[in-house]
Amino acid sequence: MKGISLFLIGSFTGLSLFLYQQKPLAQSIADGEEIYIDFCMQCHMTNGEGVPGAFPPLANSDYLLDIEKTIYALKFGLKGPITVNGKAYNSVMASQGLDDEEIADVMNYILRNWGNETEEVITEEKVTSVLK
Repeated sequence: MKGISLFLIGSFTGLSLFLYQQKPLAQSIADGEEIYIDFCMQCHMTNGEGVPGAFPPLANSDYLLDIEKTIYALKFGLKGPITVNGKAYNSVMASQGLDDEEIADVMNYILRNWGNETEEVITEEKVTSVLK
């Protein structure tokens, strides 16, 4: 009886992991690039350099080092003064209406481009955990 119970528990666990596995990082980055082009590029430009005095750079950005603050800005928008790479910005970034998976994807893309480097993989669950 114990053998059958262990088999069922193991089967259920394996099936659950198969059904709920995370999106592969490469797919998340590819999806994030599409989202960046559709929602972010207009202000932050093709190569993430931003617009001096108006829209902060995402390239080599020290602001992105605070992952939770960056997720918060993408989820809920951003208003008021911030400092990025030693330069002051004071404009408004409206929430783009992205869902948590889309935010995770665009974060994975941005955090791996234009001189930004991280080992951290942003998951939908991580984005969901950032609350207003």
